[in-house]
Amino acid sequence: MRHVTRTQYNVVCFENFQDGGRGFRGGLRPALKPLPFQILFLKDYRPCHLATQRGIAMPTYHINGVRVHAREEGPKTGQICIMIHGWSSSWYALSPLMPLVSRRFRCLAIDLPGYGNSERLRERTTIPAYAEVVAKLIRELSDSPAVLIGHSMGGMTSITTALRYPELVDRMVLLAPTISGKLSNWINYAVAPITALERFSITDHILSMLEPSLVAVTDYLMRPASFAERSNISQAEYERLRADARRPGQGRVRAECFTAMQRNDLRGRLSQIETPSLVIWGAEDNTVPLRDAGVVADEWRGVDLRIVPKAGHWPQFEAPEYTNRVVASYLALPVLTTRLDDSISQDVLTAEAAAFLSNSDIGSGLTLAQRSRLAAQCRSRIYAPGALIGPPDEECTDLYIVQQGSIEVWSELEDGKLVPEKILNTVLPGQITGEMALLDGGRRSAGLTAGPEGATILVLRRDRMRALVEDDPPLGNAVIWNIATSLALRLRLANFQRKMRGK
Repeated sequence: MRHVTRTQYNVVCFENFQDGGRGFRGGLRPALKPLPFQILFLKDYRPCHLATQRGIAMPTYHINGVRVHAREEGPKTGQICIMIHGWSSSWYALSPLMPLVSRRFRCLAIDLPGYGNSERLRERTTIPAYAEVVAKLIRELSDSPAVLIGHSMGGMTSITTALRYPELVDRMVLLAPTISGKLSNWINYAVAPITALERFSITDHILSMLEPSLVAVTDYLMRPASFAERSNISQAEYERLRADARRPGQGRVRAECFTAMQRNDLRGRLSQIETPSLVIWGAEDNTVPLRDAGVVADEWRGVDLRIVPKAGHWPQFEAPEYTNRVVASYLALPVLTTRLDDSISQDVLTAEAAAFLSNSDIGSGLTLAQRSRLAAQCRSRIYAPGALIGPPDEECTDLYIVQQGSIEVWSELEDGKLVPEKILNTVLPGQITGEMALLDGGRRSAGLTAGPEGATILVLRRDRMRALVEDDPPLGNAVIWNIATSLALRLRLANFQRKMRGK
């Protein structure tokens, strides 16, 4: 096999797709009139100048001599996140998650070889071959492990990548992943026979010609298999997914992938996975049945498995609010439910800050993802020795977490100056102060100054704390519990000191 070559970036114009979405296969050809059932697919692409203005790139990567198309969003310096679609689909399958995940990660939603605008593999399509493509793409893009988000067959590809190249995968988010390779009886009886015929070029061509006449029939067969009865997917989204599934020229790769999933049974291997993973499954999935979720629950130690009501095989489209919340919480992304400015200092979003919070009063018992998300809501401030942080009776709703140095707590001022004899407490690294102001929004009961060595503190605003509670209840409840525990210990200490002075 050939080695990965340098990445070639192409900002894709609308004209590139006038050949029916095959502009990347064999170079760009003269514009041809698209077939009627391809028009919706073409409309979803913006002209190149708009894509550039929105910071959206359409790069093409050359892996083992195969051109792989992707849609890229997010900061160039962010951690890599590869989004992998499923069977008979394209990068669009993960598009509902891109605006959210790209706020922190450099997201690349790829077209797997043979799908979308990517070339077919030179050899027969297999899941391990797809995993190799993903692994080589990660190595080309970064020296650090990547996050994988996979849907359906893309979930199976993600798991296979983590099993074969564990050093390259940091975390995984899997939506209705194929585990056993055995799809539902509905798919096997209604779709598999057509897929088998598509292996042969002549029957694939005939089926493509008949496709416009078979739209009503295929919709009748496929919609119950793909979506919940009370699904919230919009008609435009459904039609776009349907257009991807009907792309001409994909019959052979669809047939090969159908067999490839069956030959890549992951049962009995899930216990080997050490990569932290979130698995989301629609309760009414009639494509990859819930029996595969049972395998995940039985074999995969430590996996976070979520079952989504009123969702079928596409929870990212059918239950987007819930799916976004769960993914945001797991990947430590900014809060979603407020209009607050989420452009938090990237210095706070570091492994050092998350590690520090693990030994703090407020971060006790939180996972790494939870500590990272908590840190994302804080702002860092540095005070010189003796600097006034906040006077008594000030209107302030901030909670302070001491990261370095110390904070001295004073009971009152005399002539505008703090009186050394009135010092109440010294807050050391890992400890918090300002709990009551954060919880009740009242005025400060004491003054705060930086200690003799200065103070570096993390500031958590009350509005951000409330947004965190609303957006991520498990994390919000854990943080409030930690704050209450810290406050209770402080009150107990104060009572003890009062009793000792009374003796």
